Amino acid sequence: MKLNYKNTFIIGLGFFTVSLVWSIYNLAVPLYLDELGLSGTQVGIVMTIDNIFALLFLPLFGTLSDRTWTRYGRRMPYLLVGIPLSAIAFFVLPFTIGSLTFLMTAVIFLNLFMSIYRAPTVALMPDVTPRPLRSKANGIINFMGGLGSSASFFLSSILFKMGEYVPYAVVAGIMFITIILMYNLVKEPEVLEYEKDKNRANVDSAQSEDRGAKVADNTVKEQERGKLLSLIFILLAIFFWYTGFNAIEAFFSTYGQVILGVDKSISSVYLTVFSAVFLLFCIPAGLIAGKFGRKKTILSGLIVIIVAFIAMIFIRDAIPIYFAMTFGGIGWALININSYPMVVEMTSNAGIGKYTGYYYFFSMLAAIISPILYGFIKDMLGDGLMFIYSTIAMVIAFFFMMLVKHGEIPPVKKSAFEVLENMD
Repeated sequence: MKLNYKNTFIIGLGFFTVSLVWSIYNLAVPLYLDELGLSGTQVGIVMTIDNIFALLFLPLFGTLSDRTWTRYGRRMPYLLVGIPLSAIAFFVLPFTIGSLTFLMTAVIFLNLFMSIYRAPTVALMPDVTPRPLRSKANGIINFMGGLGSSASFFLSSILFKMGEYVPYAVVAGIMFITIILMYNLVKEPEVLEYEKDKNRANVDSAQSEDRGAKVADNTVKEQERGKLLSLIFILLAIFFWYTGFNAIEAFFSTYGQVILGVDKSISSVYLTVFSAVFLLFCIPAGLIAGKFGRKKTILSGLIVIIVAFIAMIFIRDAIPIYFAMTFGGIGWALININSYPMVVEMTSNAGIGKYTGYYYFFSMLAAIISPILYGFIKDMLGDGLMFIYSTIAMVIAFFFMMLVKHGEIPPVKKSAFEVLENMD
């Protein structure tokens, strides 16, 4: 059983475009709003629209894609609609910056169109990837997302100098190329037929012996109850580790200025180290999970990041901060790369889109709540509590993760030929 690297990297292009768009959007739109006279609070409200839309629409379109089957596939129709419309809305955005009404219209439509294809794109990975290889594939997908963010910062530094609309035009062009490549090169399997055949076989087998059927039915119910509890626990863990992460992402520059006594440019360098190490460890994190298991890998990542955050409570010098950020990036990769495959492992192939929506619902809920909650705490008690707040959130996530009993990589059954090969 081997991973189809070509398919995985091409699917990763969808995630690449998401990162390209949001990185430029988050860089430029607050400046446009500020120039139009909006207050800091109003700008903040507008900049949460993407998270609110994600909270509302990602579960919806993920579930709809599960129930869709056309000659174009299950997920592909949403990509064929969402990516081109998002590209057009993104290209139009810089031409609306002279009017708040036009700019807000462009912002709302861009967020809606991006919501159409984001969950189906992510769900496409487990659709075409065997269960034991999904952590490895998710590492590649997240690597492509991180690469998109890095590429957007590089492109922005060059292309904005050529004209305000140029970065938007280039990214829109990349999005059109991406959907052409994905449509022509990624073929969706008929997973629904596979699930029907499997269920039919299970029914036939159960009907063959009434007593055995009752025992099997009770066993299945127990397994499903256990999976439901594990799903709830891992979604709560996801919520809490994103709660800790989002507070740092939103307020680190303020923490750097007030507590560390450094300029925002230095704070940016510290965060860049965290992000770069995360990017480098995306693929290794999937490989590690393949060897030691997803749960153990995530718990190890939580321990690493908790230790790094505890260290950050006390250290003030640059070199120790670089070390802490390096270990934090490693821990975040071990956590982040393996959590989504664990979530979708708890459902059949027919429910991948819905479970993808669950994953994004809880992560986006944390992205909305945590900056507001920590902002309130910061106003009441000061800036120095940020890493204490994030450490507590990670410890709670560790507790819930300990309770997860399902979602591991299933054992791979080797063929007789493979067994004979290994005997050489």
